[in-house]
Amino acid sequence: MDFDQLHTFLEIVRLKSFSKAAQTCYRTQPAISAQVRQLEQELRTELFERFGSRISLTTAGRIFAEYAEQMLDFRRRAQDAIAELEANPRGELVIAANEATCIYVLPRVFSEYCRLFPAVQLQVERSYAAHVVEAVLDNSADFGLTQLPVEEKRLQVVNVHHDEIRLLVPAGHPLAAHASVTPADVVESFLLLPKHGKTRTRLNQWLEPVEDRLRISMELDSTEMMKRFVLAGLGVAFVAVSNSREEVAAGTAITISLAPDPMVRRLGLIYRRDKALSKAALGFIQVVLDNVGDEAAGAKRPKAPKVVA
Repeated sequence: MDFDQLHTFLEIVRLKSFSKAAQTCYRTQPAISAQVRQLEQELRTELFERFGSRISLTTAGRIFAEYAEQMLDFRRRAQDAIAELEANPRGELVIAANEATCIYVLPRVFSEYCRLFPAVQLQVERSYAAHVVEAVLDNSADFGLTQLPVEEKRLQVVNVHHDEIRLLVPAGHPLAAHASVTPADVVESFLLLPKHGKTRTRLNQWLEPVEDRLRISMELDSTEMMKRFVLAGLGVAFVAVSNSREEVAAGTAITISLAPDPMVRRLGLIYRRDKALSKAALGFIQVVLDNVGDEAAGAKRPKAPKVVA
């Protein structure tokens, strides 16, 4: 067996599909199936049970999956250790984050990181909040950027940013002149709400006193869609300050604090506690700390990670 076969096998396990694994591995499905057959012949056992289009691991397959992950992890650690012998770190870092973070945070982080570490290849895995945590836990991503709190004890959490969730309304909206809004103030407006995630959970709690009177226009999984729909007059939305700077600066939209207390969100950088951090990985942490500013606090960035227990 070789590492390519192990990678293919684990992609099938992760995606629960030969066809999807073929796409992510940039191979044909027959080629993927041939690799699995070669593994099964070498191991003298079946690794998958097939039920029509559905597949599941056999008992042997589950055991082998654990060892396959360890073998690939050892290979990667060996590569990292050898790369560390050189003055210029190299290799690959995979970062998992949601759409808004990819748009508003990662471009400037990646730009600075590539300047400092030109031999390290960066990749983005765009995911929703829960999937960001899963991607880091299953080692398909080295780092994740996600909204806190994250309670998973296998993860190290570094506070990197905080700002405020505010009501976003188009210029000229009846609420635009308000310094802050209560749940009762928004019942007359059509609401564009995030479909899921920590922000939606907190908004549900904030809106609970008037939940029977709410007019929810749409539930969307994209901050960009919410902003564009607000500007089109389809409703009002709740958006982080750092994600609505352009619209506010252009005068096309207004953000309003929520009352009685501002709704502050915290963004964290997460990685596995048991992961040995290379110079490239430590450099990424520092670049994030130096380039992801606290909009609400305006504080000077720390020079060392602050770890949340």
